[in-house]
Amino acid sequence: MLPKRTIKRVVPGMDREQEEAKYQEGDPPGPDTAPPEAIVSPDTLRENRIPPGQTRTRKWPILDAFGPPEIDLDEWRLNIFGLVDKDVELTLEAFQGLPRVQVFGDMHCVTRWSRLGNLWEGVATRELKKLVTPTVNVTHVLAYGYDGGWTTNIPIDEFFSDDVLLADTHDGAHISIEHGGPVRLVVPRLYAWKSAKWLRGIEFMNGDKAGFWERGGYHMQGNPWREERFGSRWW
Repeated sequence: MLPKRTIKRVVPGMDREQEEAKYQEGDPPGPDTAPPEAIVSPDTLRENRIPPGQTRTRKWPILDAFGPPEIDLDEWRLNIFGLVDKDVELTLEAFQGLPRVQVFGDMHCVTRWSRLGNLWEGVATRELKKLVTPTVNVTHVLAYGYDGGWTTNIPIDEFFSDDVLLADTHDGAHISIEHGGPVRLVVPRLYAWKSAKWLRGIEFMNGDKAGFWERGGYHMQGNPWREERFGSRWW
């Protein structure tokens, strides 16, 4: 189980100048604008990058279930546990000392906006396999956020995709508290609620388990190209 923590807010927020800098003028950035070493999410190579029912936004909207939590960078921990050979707890310093990657990907929110051409930097989820060994029967992970016990479920194959990472920067700047800093999960090929903000835990599981929004009726998978917005209980 994850430890309970009382923490103080010291993760920087986004000021007006930073917010305005996120606005995208003109056409959305394409894969050709990504650094040569960056991993390019396959969906950015589509001729039409906007899934059904979505509209491009030039901003970077802020949405969450409970509002930003208070996070003390000195107290931040990432716990990796469940069906693994050993539990691991990382401080922010230890996390940032792991090998890093950049990922160029699009982001699609279930509320129907898509922000195209994001450059993320952080630690690839596949790097976690060097820290822990999941058992052979692992099928899913459950990601935990610092915000009120928030969780979301992800199939293990999606979690370990090449373009999935634990990100601490976005478009060259540290991720602000409003957008999930200091570390958030980024799963470009699923709806954005799967990209858990304020990440604090990853549980490896045998079998699926609904997270916060999934318990409320959101789809267990969340593929935007199939418009997997809601589960069968909504229909």
